[in-house]
This record gives sequence, C-alpha cells and structure tokens, in this order.
Amino acid sequence: MCGIIGYTGPLQAKDVLLNGLSQLEYRGYDSAGIAFFESGQNVRVVKTTGKVARLKELCSSITEEIHCGIGHTRWATHGGVTVENAHPHQAGRVTLIHNGIIENYHQLTADFHLEGTLISQTDSEVAARVLDQIYDHDPISSIRRLVPLLEGSYGFCILFSDHPGEIYAVRNVSPLVAAYTHSGSLIASDLTALIPYTRKYAVVPENQIVKLTPYRMEFYQMDGTPASPEILEVNWDTDAAMKNGYPHFMLKEIHEQPEALKKTILPRLTKGLPDFGDDGIPDSLFQTCSQIRIVACGTAMHAGMVARAVMEPLLKIPVLVSVASEFRYEDPLVNDQTLTIVISQSGETIDTLAALRLAKELGSKVLSVVNVKGSTIARESDYVLYTHAGPEIAVASTKAYSVQLAALYMITCRMACVRGKMTDQEAASFMEDLLDVIPAMEEMLDQAETIKTIVRPLIDKPDAFFIGRNLDYAFSLEGALKLKEISYIHADAYAAGELKHGTIALIADQVPVIALATQDRIFSKMISNVREVKARGAYVILITKKEADVDPELADVRIRIPDLHDRFTVFPIAVVLQLIAYYASLLKGLDVDQPRNLAKSVTVE
Repeated sequence: MCGIIGYTGPLQAKDVLLNGLSQLEYRGYDSAGIAFFESGQNVRVVKTTGKVARLKELCSSITEEIHCGIGHTRWATHGGVTVENAHPHQAGRVTLIHNGIIENYHQLTADFHLEGTLISQTDSEVAARVLDQIYDHDPISSIRRLVPLLEGSYGFCILFSDHPGEIYAVRNVSPLVAAYTHSGSLIASDLTALIPYTRKYAVVPENQIVKLTPYRMEFYQMDGTPASPEILEVNWDTDAAMKNGYPHFMLKEIHEQPEALKKTILPRLTKGLPDFGDDGIPDSLFQTCSQIRIVACGTAMHAGMVARAVMEPLLKIPVLVSVASEFRYEDPLVNDQTLTIVISQSGETIDTLAALRLAKELGSKVLSVVNVKGSTIARESDYVLYTHAGPEIAVASTKAYSVQLAALYMITCRMACVRGKMTDQEAASFMEDLLDVIPAMEEMLDQAETIKTIVRPLIDKPDAFFIGRNLDYAFSLEGALKLKEISYIHADAYAAGELKHGTIALIADQVPVIALATQDRIFSKMISNVREVKARGAYVILITKKEADVDPELADVRIRIPDLHDRFTVFPIAVVLQLIAYYASLLKGLDVDQPRNLAKSVTVE
C-alpha cells in the first residue's frame, strides 16, 4: 500500500525520488519522506505528514548534488499520522523504508531490549533498530541474519551509512521492482515510478537480496550465491499513466474501458471462439473440474459475483465466490477437482495471494486473472489470464472491473464449449454479444453530462440504496461500493426481493434509490419492487433497457441502456454507475482519485 522509490546514479537523486513519489501518490498515503547520502557517510532524512507537495517544499532548499537515496509514502498501519511515524526510519548506521507489517515486532522489541529507544510507534522502526544491532559492516550478511527473525510481510529498501552510493533491498510478499539503466539503478514498489527511465525491469523475487549501485544491480540468494533475475518489458507507454487532458485519472480510466476490452478480447478470438492457446491454458483445465471457487477482494470480488451468476446456469456445476480475507478461515471445501479462479488487478493483493497458496495446498489448480505481468499472484498461479487494461491509477477501480468481467465471460464460454454445454455456433453468438458491449459502453459514455445532472440531487443526501434482482443485484454491489468509496455517501446494495424482509424500513421521503431493472425474465417483479420504494417517497433513479415499457410516473429519473442480452447489460451499467460515483465525488469537491483512508494496492492484512 505504501510507495517505495530508490535511486543511485549520476542524476540528481532528489528530483528522481520526489518525482517518483509523485508517480506513486495514487497508491494512497498520509505522509512522505526521503533519505539520501549528503556527504561521505552522512545520511540525511527529510519527512513530513501530508502530501508529496509538502515534502517538495521542505526539500526546495537542498541545492547540493545528491546521487543516492530512497523515498517513501506511508499509509498508516502501526501508529498514527505523525512525522515520527513517517518513513524513512533511521537507527544508527541503518536507514530504512518499509512496506508491509512485521507481526512479531513486540517480541523483537523485547528480545533486543529496544524499550525506551524507539522514537515512533511503528513496526518498521523496530526492524531498523534490530538490523542496526546485528549489523557487521557487511550489508548482505546482515540482511541474511535479519530475515529469519521477521514474521509478516515486508519490502525493505535500506541505506547503510558506511556503504555510500549503494541501496539494498529484500522482500516477502510486498512487491518491489528494480531496473538498471544508462542513468543508474532504480527500485520501486510500482512500475509507474520506473517508466520515465526504462521499459525493462525485474520483479524482485521473494527472499532474494538486491544490491543496487550506479553501475549495476546484483541479486543474491539467501545463502549468498548470486542469482539472475528475469528481465521483463512493460507493454504500455508513459502516456498510459498520465491524465492526457482529463481532470482526473478515474474519468480517463472510465473512458478507456472500450479500448481495454478490445485489447483483452480480440487477441483471444480464433474463428469467433475464445482461444487461450497463447496464454498456455489447456482445455483439460476446464474439462475435469467438478466445482469452481472464485476468490477476490472488493471490486474484483464483485466481478466474481457477476461471473458466478453467468457460469452456474451455463456450466451446471457449483460456483462459489469467497472474499479472499475470509477464505482461509472458512475451512474451504477445495480439492483436486476444484478449479480456483483468483482475481486481482495488481497481482499483489495480500489476502488473495494467501488464498491462492491455500487453494494450491489443498490440491486445486489455480487460474489467475490479473493485470500486471510478473506480479506475485501471476507467478504463483498454475495458469494466468492477463487483462490488458494498462495502468489503473485512480484508487477506485473502473477499467480493471470491466476487463476482469470480459476475461471471466471468455472463460465461461470456453468452459461451456469444452464441456459440451454450448455448440460452437452458440459460443460464437455468445462472443458476438460480448463484443457488442463495446459500442454499448461508448453510447453510455456519450451520456456523461446527462448523468452529471442526474447526480446533483444525491450529493446532499447521507444515504443511497441500490436494488436489483439476480444479475442486476450482482451489478448493484459494485455500484454501491463505487459511490461510498469516493463520495463518502453511505450506500448499500440489496436484492430487491428482500426489501419487505426488513430493508424497506430504511426508505423514507427523498432517500435516493438506484434501481436496476435490466433482466427480462424478472422485469415485472423488479418493477413491483420499484413501486414499493416509490410509494414510500424514495427518489428513484431507474436503469432499464431502451425498449422496456415503463410507467413514466414510476421513477424520478430513467436512464436507458442499449438493448443487450440480459447477461451482458453489466458492461454499460458499469459505465453508468461509475459515472454516478465520479460526479457525486466531483460535485462534493472531494479528491476523486485519492479518497480518504484508501490505497490502490492492498498489500497488508
């Protein structure tokens, strides 16, 4: 969740670090700092609470040439938002930044007699002080001795005062990527910080030590033997991580969805049918399983909920969706006949990674749907289906959701074919319907200004409710999440048939209700539910297909989406619900891209 950047080389390190931290702001943070070799063996730390802009102000008086340093944006876990708790942490000869959680820091504090010496309330400072105590002037040897003492997750970048110009790093779970360029060596928690300097990079393997100098990067196994990293190449350009004229990344990414779908779907079509041959995913994976477990968090989990509603009726096998953070504790019924599908935009979501490892221990094959090449989840899965959305910078996920859905729909179609539940002709028709969602989404994007007007009555309301049935209910879960995470309006989604079982007590005069009624076979029942909330004074925004026959008095506002097959209405609806949330946040004057308390990539439990 925290942002990490490190640089050593001929460039002005202060600028590289501060610009890198600016690139990483989207991950979510509440304080920032840098540390650098000032002269000889003197390491100077500058840190502050608040935004990177404040850190830049504090560093504006630094005029000397700096060629090696590390930087960090912190999202508070252990200890509040204070300068003392901000990173980097300095302990004697060690200066350290950390992403993750050291779970046994209390025990380490006792074992190394650190009581009374700690300046902060953080687990990170404990790690720095332990490392300083065991430091023997050999950084690699000392890190090798530190790692077995730690329990938890960590991505460390470390400066040792008697090794000027060098940066050392090690990780467990928390992601790090490194690169050597003609302009020196860099390391970061996210590729976006490296892109201005290089397209080639290496994912730092877990429990390998990295040494960066201005002239090379070196990798070592825990036994001290050299290792050779796999060099990967970024498949998107710098512009993809820029706003390109949009006021916010979120709005840009909403508009990028049609193109992202094309990049995800079209390369995997052969004679109109989904083909995962280039992904190395064999049909046998889909033929032998007797059940499917979908595991994910947040928005990705909502994509899984939609997929379940599409998969079960077509495949005629059980499909269960689990919140990744709960999966490990529910004693899941998973075995070698289970196909586990894990979904993660970043490929680093810690709860999803832990669930993946458990599923494999229980004998399941794991297919991951991820957006980041070389990510931990991708590397540990048996098979990977990459979505091709490019970088998603806004904290609120938009295009990642739609491409995850597209990938899951293609998996469903391929499975139905190989299991004899669809003919090739039926599968080709399914894929034609999936491609039709692209112009449907573009049509809804053209209605953005209309949706902005519709949203105005919502912004002064404390609550909003989303209702729907069957697939519409699955869609509404994501709509409610979007609204509350960036506009801070309390929003909940309910299966519309459950209203009379208690929920309708919450409906009062002018309470906003966003009602989804796009499923033809239960349309009349859903309309009855809309009448129930309207009769109790709700302000109703009704989303239907264009040709649906609806009493004009039923809703205060009606949004019409293109007439698609029921299974595929989620795609234009996603655009509508994302725009509702976006404009609610915008009209309230909030930080759309970086909502409070949230981070983009959740790498701590």
